Amino acid sequence: MQFYKCLVVIVLAGLVFQCKEVKKSEAAKLESVETEKKEIISKVPEELVKEVPENVETPKGMTWVAGASFLQGAVAQDKMAMGHESPNFKVAVDGFFMDVTEVTNAQFSKFVKETGYITVAERALDWEEMKKQLPAGTPKPHDSIMQPGSLTFKKAKSSVPNLYDFSQWWNWTIGANWKHPNGPDSSIKGLDNNPVVHIAYEDAMAYCEWIGHRLPTEAEWELAARADNTDKIFTWGDDASGLSTKVNSWEGEFPVSNTKADGFEARSPVKSYPPNDNGLYDMAGNVWEWTSDWYNTNYYNEVANQENELYNPQGAASAFNERDPYAKEKVMKGGSFLCNASYCASYRISARMATSLDSSLEHLGFRTVATPAMLANKKNK
Repeated sequence: MQFYKCLVVIVLAGLVFQCKEVKKSEAAKLESVETEKKEIISKVPEELVKEVPENVETPKGMTWVAGASFLQGAVAQDKMAMGHESPNFKVAVDGFFMDVTEVTNAQFSKFVKETGYITVAERALDWEEMKKQLPAGTPKPHDSIMQPGSLTFKKAKSSVPNLYDFSQWWNWTIGANWKHPNGPDSSIKGLDNNPVVHIAYEDAMAYCEWIGHRLPTEAEWELAARADNTDKIFTWGDDASGLSTKVNSWEGEFPVSNTKADGFEARSPVKSYPPNDNGLYDMAGNVWEWTSDWYNTNYYNEVANQENELYNPQGAASAFNERDPYAKEKVMKGGSFLCNASYCASYRISARMATSLDSSLEHLGFRTVATPAMLANKKNK
């Protein structure tokens, strides 16, 4: 979902998208993280880190993902794969720890309580910054809608002939944020085990810094999702039947009616469906998850031409979207409760979407990873 393009559509329709005032210190910190990208390393060591090193304990709420070599991207038999999921390419990834579930409301609440952090969706909008991302001459929206908020999903009243125009099912909602996921009158009371949403990239990074972890790379995320199904379409294999017992997705006519065959219309509590072979829950559906990789239209084609495996690839060196060259977007993985076979079927392992850094949405969250080295450094501090 190219939300910079959506920004233009929604603002011109009289709505406002996410563009908040960021403290200079926070902006500088984020910028340093974004520009610090390792070079692609082609030479793979003789032995990948596959087992948990001695004297390293698995952190609470995490599980070990064994290092392995595999083909990142769409598998040959996947007829639903989109163009930016191919061609696949060889990667080799060292083992790491990953959160068993998406970060929950309870976990994020603890972070906010201890730090006083204010998410992007809760901050005042900065028109001077916003108009830099809009066509010249775009009039400033009325002050009544220039207020903090986020994007929430809205059902269509009738069939939608053009499923590429996602402005038809997104609504700018003032007062929507992680504490009020469906708008100001909604609440997360009693939803401690639901994944936290309306999380912009900066918010996820702030949480990672607090807990001493980081976001996964796209390669790490895909390795974790594949587990023993290295050449399969889904986390459980190639068979899409029985989807409602495996994934929280949209079943029915998108975006008009949801049959709730899987038991939920929107987000579901974590661990509502069986885990994959790595013991990870919701690696398909429920909410999209941030990765640390820049989204670059050309990346898969560029790296697929290399003869050697890419060792612990960090993704593209810079952001580029051929449909919006000015966009600064990251890759998100896993699909959400809005994914449907007629639309994107993004509960597939190789599925990927691009999202701008300042986007916060009611179907986007995250989970974290940690390496043994990171845990050792954390212990020694």
